[in-house]
Amino acid sequence: MRYALQAPRGMKVGLLGGSFDPAHSGHAHVAETARARLGLTCVWWLVSPQNPLKPKSTPLERRLASARSVARGPNNIVTDIETRLKTQFTIDTLRALKRRYPGVHFVWLMGADNLSGFERWRGWQDIARLVPICVVSRPGAGPRARLGRLAQRFPHARLNLVNAMACPSAVPPAWVYIPARWNPLSSTALRASGAGLSAV
Repeated sequence: MRYALQAPRGMKVGLLGGSFDPAHSGHAHVAETARARLGLTCVWWLVSPQNPLKPKSTPLERRLASARSVARGPNNIVTDIETRLKTQFTIDTLRALKRRYPGVHFVWLMGADNLSGFERWRGWQDIARLVPICVVSRPGAGPRARLGRLAQRFPHARLNLVNAMACPSAVPPAWVYIPARWNPLSSTALRASGAGLSAV
């Protein structure tokens, strides 16, 4: 099933991108934590056709099914829009979405464990200048997320936690770090254990 994504002007949409190979409750934890703390209307789970920083992934349809099994509720929408947009890199996806949905307040969501490699993403500084970013704490990251390259490059763009609700409408660069109850699951660990796409 493919979603015809609807987003009127003024809507607050979180974007959770990834391979989801497999998806797990840690992804749902990031999505739901950000949605609640930022007052988002919904979260779009952008299932990447192929993550350029990872080896060849499981077939897309299986990863979409995995994400749908975890992203429960009408406010979590799993989509293959990157495949339909023919974009491979996050910066290109964001530019395309902003063109397609003018006036929508997009926020890029990520677990703090992804920040260690954020500077390897194509145009990572341009990403920060294009949309606000919400970082949700994850096991193994801790204070490093608040002291990493994002924080070093954009120290004055960090929003205080009490102002997290302002993040979706903030003029980028703007980012917020949300400490939250940790969920220990990771896709890498699940693949290594052989749990694969059956894990939630």
